[in-house]
Amino acid sequence: MEVYQLRTFLAVAREGSITRASELLFLSQPAVSAHIKALEDEIGIVLFDRTPRGMSLTIDGASLLVKAEQVVAMHRDFIDEAKRIKGQLRGQLRLGSICNPSAPMLGSLLAGLSRACPEVEVVLEHGSSIDIVRAIRSGSLDAGFYAETGTPDAELETIPAGGWAVFLAAPPTWVVDTSEPDWRALARMAWICPQSDTCCGRVAEDLFERHGFRPDKMTNVDQESVTRTLIAGGVGIGLLHADAAREASAKGEVQLIGEPLRHVDLLFAFLRGRGHDPLVGAAATVVRGIMAGRRRDPPGGP
Repeated sequence: MEVYQLRTFLAVAREGSITRASELLFLSQPAVSAHIKALEDEIGIVLFDRTPRGMSLTIDGASLLVKAEQVVAMHRDFIDEAKRIKGQLRGQLRLGSICNPSAPMLGSLLAGLSRACPEVEVVLEHGSSIDIVRAIRSGSLDAGFYAETGTPDAELETIPAGGWAVFLAAPPTWVVDTSEPDWRALARMAWICPQSDTCCGRVAEDLFERHGFRPDKMTNVDQESVTRTLIAGGVGIGLLHADAAREASAKGEVQLIGEPLRHVDLLFAFLRGRGHDPLVGAAATVVRGIMAGRRRDPPGGP
């Protein structure tokens, strides 16, 4: 029995799908199926029922799930202890991050890790906040930055790493009175929004639900720079992060409607219980140090 087979077992059990488990583990679907079959053959127990809706744990499989989690955790502890005994921090740290908004913080973290742990190899992956959280929970990422607009995931330990406001922006001259949004009028306009699994996408969905409308015409765009260009070009109204919104407004490219719609928290996250992992702990220490420095020397301070 191999530890990677147990990791695959845990991923399939958590996701209920070989397809989703393969995406999280960065393996092909046949490879995931082969891991499960090899494990079932070795222990002589059927772990899953294959159904049209996906993979469902059998009674025996559910009984073994906790044991599998314990074995994987013990294996991780063994590796961590070996690293401590060896002394110098080495190894691979798999970090995830959302795109534009986290770039300054991500850059500071990578620079700090390079100074503190020069032997550590960082593998960086970008994705939506939902992608990052799922990958951390599955173990395919060690830690990462994501945007949280609601309640943080209970399975994750999180460190506040900044945040930003989100503004509603319109092409110049589209809105006569920008001091207070006229939602009935705005509902009739074309909107430019990212997918709902992104930070601004979730803010937009909350906004539509709160004000009881859905735009007649909506274009999905996942890059904020493209959204900004389209708004400035008169294609529609959309959401921009504070820095981009204020810069575009100052240049006369857009007009900002009302006050910020929402404040979004940037969180650095990892699985609870993994703070003792030397690599994860080192990254968390760097993030906490960066945030402590910002509190001492806030932007615009003397």
